[in-house]
Amino acid sequence: MAAGDIARLLKLPQNTLSFHVGILARARLVTFRKDGRSIIYFVDLEGTRALLSFLVMDCCGGNAELCGPLITSIEAGRCPA
Repeated sequence: MAAGDIARLLKLPQNTLSFHVGILARARLVTFRKDGRSIIYFVDLEGTRALLSFLVMDCCGGNAELCGPLITSIEAGRCPA
């Protein structure tokens, strides 16, 4: 999604959007590419998958009976059924 569109949807000034998106990019949750004069942001799937895997593993405390199938699905890149 273009930076201007994100700013409009979130009702943020465009100059503060770069601050927030910069934090998400450093956390590997979003990435971007330039398209002419526009910047297009999109989800960093690998970074998001890694975050979700960490959160699920941390929540389950390594107890495979609780989260095993979910962890396997996340790490394989599939959404659980």
